[in-house]
Amino acid sequence: MPGRDQLEDQIIKGIEAMIGSEYLLLDADACSFYAQDVFTKGLSAVAVVRPGNTDELCAVVKSLTAAGHAVIPRGGGMSYTSGYVPALTGSVIVDLGRMDRIITINKEDMYVTVESGCTWKALYEALENSGLRTPFWGTLSGIKATVGGGLSQNSIFWGSGQFGSAVDSVISLDVVLADGSLVTTGSGAQINGSPFFRHFGPDLTGLFTCDTGALGFKARVTLRLIPKLPAKQYVAFDFKTAADTISAMSDIGRMGLAMECFGFDPFLQKQRMKRESLVKDIKVLAGVMKESGSMLGALKDGAKVALAGRGYMDDVDYSLQVIIEDRNQPAADARAADVRAVGKTHNGIEITNSIPKIARANPFGPLNSMLGPEGERWAPVHGLFPHSKIKSAYEAVETLFEKHRNIMEQYKIETGYLFALVSTNCFVLEPVFFWPDEIFQIHKQTVEPAHLASLKGFSANPEARAAVDLIRDEMVDLFTMLGAVHLQIGKSYNYKEGIQPNSLKLVQSIKNVVDPHGKMNPKSLGLE
Repeated sequence: MPGRDQLEDQIIKGIEAMIGSEYLLLDADACSFYAQDVFTKGLSAVAVVRPGNTDELCAVVKSLTAAGHAVIPRGGGMSYTSGYVPALTGSVIVDLGRMDRIITINKEDMYVTVESGCTWKALYEALENSGLRTPFWGTLSGIKATVGGGLSQNSIFWGSGQFGSAVDSVISLDVVLADGSLVTTGSGAQINGSPFFRHFGPDLTGLFTCDTGALGFKARVTLRLIPKLPAKQYVAFDFKTAADTISAMSDIGRMGLAMECFGFDPFLQKQRMKRESLVKDIKVLAGVMKESGSMLGALKDGAKVALAGRGYMDDVDYSLQVIIEDRNQPAADARAADVRAVGKTHNGIEITNSIPKIARANPFGPLNSMLGPEGERWAPVHGLFPHSKIKSAYEAVETLFEKHRNIMEQYKIETGYLFALVSTNCFVLEPVFFWPDEIFQIHKQTVEPAHLASLKGFSANPEARAAVDLIRDEMVDLFTMLGAVHLQIGKSYNYKEGIQPNSLKLVQSIKNVVDPHGKMNPKSLGLE
């Protein structure tokens, strides 16, 4: 057994006494599975530890780092930038999935505290009947993705158009440092205080976000609450060029009109429409109808979605999907009118709004889209840009793809784009790769069994995978040159290479203070 060969008996016995033998995994399959992400399967862990509460997390981190083992936090396992993939032999994965409790829903002071392993879906469901929600309330992978992982990676999607990323909603953290000590941030750190306000002195909360666990492991998270916005509108467009799509999205973003605003290029759109019918899944249709509020509205919306089917997208080029929320229906309708005016200004043609309705009604659906429609491997790369740079960034990526056109055709590598907005000031450009290749265990255990069985599947294709690696690496370098920043930096993006020297020196100094022996997720952010 690999773990017993590489983890000292004394450490094994100590951890088993702390958390129970069933929560210390040493078999090769588990150590391999927990160490792979959606894109990367590299070094295996020597063990997987699954603490059940903050005290256990403090104890196991202290024990393992004192024995010289690197420790790496893992949430839902839905990232693709090697954030929790071991960089050193002898590493131990600390899986936080058992730490999933919702601790406090404080309606008076408008905050919610959860353990870091709580999923976004579970948090959403816990708040569903309260009339409240967090400003940012989850990723598309929120059925598995955790709140702690969302803060380590700085996730976006639900609520991002108006309220920014996951990190913008956090107030306070309880963080475990390399020596097992527990640090509280924000107003929760005040003696006799409570976690109702983020800024109490220097922003220690921000320090421990977006770090993939390189500075500390998030144990408990407090997020602010806001009233739900009950009134909704949905608008969708067809644009004939990427330039018009980008221009329209930038205007919508700057005007602060959309709660979510996202678009697809023709290729990615066709991939999504191949993957599933919009009307076969009765749960999807039921979700759309439920979201409509009234029986009459439900019947009308359900009928519209059913009649549209998926064929209505056949002639659409660049699609743009907009979800609008506000306090009352006239206000939501006014926002929608402004969105329609923006779309018309940039040559958009309004189309049936089935996609945003379905997406919003079923926010945490199955994760079948982590594979292509025939079982192809999937991997995105993203860059976050100001509006002034997004068109030139898109054109630069197109030039890069054209440079590699021959090798992409040789290995049947196909590419598309996802566009998205974050608040008023940020445009997300996400090129996406599909290629024929074998899938990992993480895909087999995440994709729905019935869907997985329906896929063609492919044999191992190391040449194609190497070509994707090459192009992705060049794209990351290109984004660095263009001044892009990134979510889920992990071990894939050029944080160290792209940051100014004095800023890097300060971050490295902080790393040396909180983790002097470099045992907290080594190589994450490129800090070692």
